Amino acid sequence: MLSSKQRAQLRGFANDLPTILQVGKGGVTDTVYRQADEALTARELIKLRVLENAPVTAREAAEEIAARVSADVVQVIGTRAVLFRANKESSFAI
Repeated sequence: MLSSKQRAQLRGFANDLPTILQVGKGGVTDTVYRQADEALTARELIKLRVLENAPVTAREAAEEIAARVSADVVQVIGTRAVLFRANKESSFAI
């Protein structure tokens, strides 16, 4: 669980991140979970986008993915969400 200061710091880091994961009309599938897990292992902090034709909202998708891959939801704004999962050798000083 992240504190509000940690969450604020991660939101700052996420401003410049590109969106690397998209949830489309198929919703949150096993492929999305796998891609999110691999991306979090490699980067720790990822930004995802939920397309307009997706059957879930950005909040629902972010919480569902975070629960499945043991990550924290940092922020959800509109159709975008930011997820964080610390690695053993964390590159973020939070």
